[in-house]
Amino acid sequence: MNVNDILIEKLANLSRLEFGEEEKAEIKNDLEKMIGFIDKLNELDTTGVEPLLHMSDNVNIFRKDEVTGEISRKDVFKNAPLHDDAFFKVPKVIKK
Repeated sequence: MNVNDILIEKLANLSRLEFGEEEKAEIKNDLEKMIGFIDKLNELDTTGVEPLLHMSDNVNIFRKDEVTGEISRKDVFKNAPLHDDAFFKVPKVIKK
């Protein structure tokens, strides 16, 4: 793939970005390096290699939900700036 000014302008337009001439040169250089890396990967022989779908063979490993401890109501409200005996109090955010 050829990286030229037309491609850079098209990418800038699609991404709704504006670049100066120095930035365009830097982006062009970066794109050429990325495409070169992909071309290097294309040199590998991948015949017989199945696509990797998951990093391991384990699927949906769940743990049991267990109650491990309780916090008293007093401790729950200890750091709350506003509360009553049963609820946290927060400022109203919905206006009618």
